[in-house]
Amino acid sequence: MTASAALLPDGNLPRDVRLVVFDWDGTLMDSEAQIVSCLRAAVSEMSLEPLDDEALRNVIGLGLQEAVDALFPGRDGIFCRAFASHYRKYWFASGGSSLFAGVPEMLDILREGQLLLGVATGKSRRGLDRVLGETGLASCFHATRCADEAPSKPHPQMLLDLMDQLGVAPAQTIMVGDTEYDMQMAAHAGAARVAVTSGVHSEERLNRHAPLVCLPSVSEIPVWMSGAGIISFNSSHS
Repeated sequence: MTASAALLPDGNLPRDVRLVVFDWDGTLMDSEAQIVSCLRAAVSEMSLEPLDDEALRNVIGLGLQEAVDALFPGRDGIFCRAFASHYRKYWFASGGSSLFAGVPEMLDILREGQLLLGVATGKSRRGLDRVLGETGLASCFHATRCADEAPSKPHPQMLLDLMDQLGVAPAQTIMVGDTEYDMQMAAHAGAARVAVTSGVHSEERLNRHAPLVCLPSVSEIPVWMSGAGIISFNSSHS
């Protein structure tokens, strides 16, 4: 396992971790190409000036309203709602995304380690429910929160809601994500951060927010957590 690690300000890993919250796109699911394609289709349908893929990739992880605001600043609510409607039409008609390798097994290991699991995502509730159903992972999570149920990342409300619902303190919570928005949300909520480089933001960008560790993928989490003393895990686990 190759990873660059950064400890919390007091030099210690979080104690008594009880809750691990995951971002979805770019963290658990390899959905970048699908999202970019649907954003590009919405841009085309509205006869807007084409945007490069880097601009489109950079808004993955935000709520759709916030993504539209970032891509087309200063537009009114009518424009934003129209763009969002076009995007949703293409997204719900599209497919092709899949879980990253090892995700179901990783979640099983963490549950066996008596950890609570959650999702905090820029997806809508309808969108998250779709992919939870398609992947069969709905039963893996104790609570989930979406960007149409609370302010979008990097606002901390989604994470605060999950901690409140599950009765877990910030010091007992780790947020796992692939974007700066995930890292910022966790920092604002007082939770620890684990970054993964499987998504849209670089290791350099992620490390600006002092994650405990920056991993290549979420499948590396059990080994890292075992080494950190958070769970007991045998690497021969099948």
